[in-house]
Parts: sequence; C-alpha cells; structure tokens
Amino acid sequence: MTVPEIVGIGAALVAVIALVAALTQIAKVRRLADRLSAIPEDGSVFDALRRLDDDLAAAEDAIARLQPVVRSLTDRMPGAIRYTAVVRYDAHQDLAGQLSRSIAMLNEHGDGVVVTVMKGREEPIFYTKMIRGGRGTEQLSPEEQEAIRQALGR
Repeated sequence: MTVPEIVGIGAALVAVIALVAALTQIAKVRRLADRLSAIPEDGSVFDALRRLDDDLAAAEDAIARLQPVVRSLTDRMPGAIRYTAVVRYDAHQDLAGQLSRSIAMLNEHGDGVVVTVMKGREEPIFYTKMIRGGRGTEQLSPEEQEAIRQALGR
C-alpha cells in the first residue's frame, strides 16, 4: 500500500467518524428542541403553570359535583334489573312455532319478576310471578324456572 492510499483511507475514516459525530449531535439538538417546545412561546412558564393549576381546580370541582350523583346511582343499583333471560316454547302441543315466552327480569339479589305470555288457541294468556332470591313466591312452570336459571347463569 502506498502512502497516498493510506492517507486516503485515513481521511475516509476521519470523514465517517465526523459524520457519526454530526448525526449524534443532530439527534441531541432535536431532543432539546422537543423539550423546549413545551415552554410557551412568550417564555412565561409561570403563566402556563397557572393555567394548568386553574384547569386542575376546574376538574376537581367537576368531580366534586359528580360525587353525589354517583353515590345516588350506587345506592339504587341493587334494586335495578341486572339479569334477564327469555325462554321460547310451544305452550300447546297442537300450536307450533314457539310463540309462547317466559321472561325473567332480576336484580343482583335474584329478586324480580317472571312474565309469561302463552299463545292460546283463542287469545294469549298473560302471567306475572314474583321472584325472591332466585325462587318463585308461588309455583313456577318448568319454562319459568328455566328463564330464572338462564338469567342467573346457573
């Protein structure tokens, strides 16, 4: 290898090292610019902090106003209908099409009602039965029991 070739290779290495150093510095400058972009254009960091504090106070006030509403809803939730199911069936052997229904509507304690609508030969028949703790307060049909079972996921 001649001296001019060695000098050329050395110069190329110095150029690559300089390029890597320049790219590293460019990346540092970009990160610094991203950090500085958070500072308001007018340079008033204190004004920006005051605005943030005001926004936080407004959010806290809104949360405080919502707390009574949430408490009220939480108090009413145990009585709300939470579980439902519908069982379709043929009430009469000679009437097909599964046009009769038993519908269970229960709260989280298994209390509620089963509504049964049976397709009759002449007119529909409508029943309601109270449910307490997942059990009927009066005799339930197999379809009504199945609606309760499905509603409660048993």
